[in-house]
Amino acid sequence: MATRKSVVEMITPTKFLATGYSGAKALFHNPAEGEVREGPSPFESVVLAAGGCTAVDIVDILRKERESVESLRIELESQRAKGPPAVLEKLHLTYVLKGPRKEANVKRAIELSQEKYCSVSIMLQRSGAEVTTSYRLET
Repeated sequence: MATRKSVVEMITPTKFLATGYSGAKALFHNPAEGEVREGPSPFESVVLAAGGCTAVDIVDILRKERESVESLRIELESQRAKGPPAVLEKLHLTYVLKGPRKEANVKRAIELSQEKYCSVSIMLQRSGAEVTTSYRLET
């Protein structure tokens, strides 16, 4: 696979603009005391990336199962080590869905995402983080 190049540039000592290999941009911000937060910290971005990665998988898998997905929300709870390094120790994802009729399809979609497709969650698990899931179906 070809090497993909990205860049992170300092805007201020607490703000950094990341430009991904696709050209997409993201602002990372570790605000100083009294400074208004303008973007997630790099660590928070990793947690959010796990949610985004699996969200894409879940919708794709359920659509292939001909399940309707009216809404999907993933609630993320994370715990860091006391550090340094303050690495991710635990991540719990609660999937809240509206639309799917077969609970077994939802359960299987989550399993497939976490065990086969979501590269971010799998990477976190391989690094030693405990990643757990639960789900709720809303009417």
